[in-house]
Amino acid sequence: MSEIAVIGAGAWGTALSIVLGRKGSHNVRLWAYEPDLCESINALRHNNLFLPGERIPTPVLATNDLAEALHKAEIVVSVMPSHHTRHLFGAMKEHLQPEMLFVSATKGIENDSLLRMTEVIAASVPFPVRIGALSGPSFAKEVAQGHPTAVTIASRDVELAQTVQREFSDPGFRLYTNDDVVGVELGGALKNIVAIAAGVLDGLALGHNSVAALITRGLAEITRLAVACGGRQETMAGLSGLGDLVLTCTGGLSRNRSVGVALGQGQKLDAIIAGMHGMVAEGVLTTNAAIGLARKMRVEMPITEQMHAILQEGKSPRDAIRELMSRPSTSEGVSTRIR
Repeated sequence: MSEIAVIGAGAWGTALSIVLGRKGSHNVRLWAYEPDLCESINALRHNNLFLPGERIPTPVLATNDLAEALHKAEIVVSVMPSHHTRHLFGAMKEHLQPEMLFVSATKGIENDSLLRMTEVIAASVPFPVRIGALSGPSFAKEVAQGHPTAVTIASRDVELAQTVQREFSDPGFRLYTNDDVVGVELGGALKNIVAIAAGVLDGLALGHNSVAALITRGLAEITRLAVACGGRQETMAGLSGLGDLVLTCTGGLSRNRSVGVALGQGQKLDAIIAGMHGMVAEGVLTTNAAIGLARKMRVEMPITEQMHAILQEGKSPRDAIRELMSRPSTSEGVSTRIR
């Protein structure tokens, strides 16, 4: 039996625990911040707070104790919100061992440092880490239900990627390996911003033409930034790029898209976030970091700029769309960099 720690019991962390637990070959310890949630999961085998209705297999033990969660763990899966990653790894570091394999399943960019999550983890652990990033088109509820899902495990450590591929894969959850960690992480983080924009279009009832244009041009600017940061263009045509972008922009289970729908309908961001009852829409947090990273790399990202204005400055969504549509004409094939 493999020992696996999943740190973060939100919807996605719970879904990954279900995948790992249903294989029958893993002991899984699921760390949750809320002690009462741990008690409920262990007693009822459901996470009624973040993933109601989905049974959690008995090999999964929920705990609020980081030492217990990490004891003898061979693989540590990081699934906390991006803005908690550095703090939690600081609290975890005395319980971590150099032989552990680390998997980041959080899609985000740290606001102050502009680091990707694998970089935050590497900077927070007191020894060189073996780490990969898990990303791709995957709604937690559908993963928990065993619906066919394909994702990517990206690492420059080939052995780690192959180990995670083997240990996580089952008939409903297929992993592909990739060595482009930069592209996979940025694709997973930046698509959430475009998904909020897609929700805005839906909230304004602007139709399918608008969403198709948004997805296509959103992919173009995500690709520009990813390549400028060292990622590969072909990665953006894969699961963690186009695949994740299409799912999050069109699927009804997307929290980021739902935030955008509410914005398009005239609701205020503070009220929308308050109504999410602890759930996190990573795109709201990522927008500031994306703007900072784009300016650092001198890459033009007009959709991201307008979403930042809507989210952080209270700009009218209709005004933002009007500005996007009235930008100077250009060629679709030109890679736009700020000079």
